[in-house]
Amino acid sequence: MTDKKNQTKSLLLNRRTIRAFKEQKLPRKTVELLMQTARQTATSSFLQQSSVIHVTDLEKRRVIRNICQQDYVGANGDLFIFIVDLYRNQQIRKHQRNDDGRLHNTDVFFQAYDDTVLSVQSVATMAESLGLGTVFLGSIVNDSAKMVETLKLPPLTFPILGLQVGVPDQEPQLKPRLPLDLRTFENEYNYTLETSELEKYDQVVQTYYDLRDSNRRIDSFTNQINSDKLNHKITRRDEILQTLHRQKLCLY
Repeated sequence: MTDKKNQTKSLLLNRRTIRAFKEQKLPRKTVELLMQTARQTATSSFLQQSSVIHVTDLEKRRVIRNICQQDYVGANGDLFIFIVDLYRNQQIRKHQRNDDGRLHNTDVFFQAYDDTVLSVQSVATMAESLGLGTVFLGSIVNDSAKMVETLKLPPLTFPILGLQVGVPDQEPQLKPRLPLDLRTFENEYNYTLETSELEKYDQVVQTYYDLRDSNRRIDSFTNQINSDKLNHKITRRDEILQTLHRQKLCLY
């Protein structure tokens, strides 16, 4: 297949985050296709330890919007929450009069975590191949305990990522990423950080318009890394480990 016909290549290399969606829901067949895609995603040891919740209830969407502190969350488009799900396998073991085995182990949680993240990406790629827009929502764990309560999640489950999907109502620029030399290495990690490359990248970033803020240019990458994003502060996200433990996850 020639590059000109390689639609997958074009899709992946030109993907953009969409935060403004038209006021219309996805057709049932489209939702079913996206969920089939999630089901078909690679799974560690064939344990299939992830699940998806399609949030259609307006009050729950409002609560999730408040958790995320982002106005577009749960507004237009369809909202999906992807969860680590060890509860189902616990029940299968229980049905055969078996104990929980390693389900409370951190290693098993990470297997399920990998399943879940891969599932989100697969669904996003499928949605974008259909001409839809997507935005990943890591902000759903801004208050992980509230998310667990809102979705009535049983023990051995945990919300990992949200994904909002819909018909795009904006055309954002392609957001510039770090040069490959700073992110990809051969055989071993390269400890040398070329500051000159970062200076060039900062200039590129500062020419990018962030449509979330009335077309205002965004700050340089290095300034963002030295901002409140990574500075010492106390947030509800610091309670994630406590929530995991209350959900009987990562106990050892």
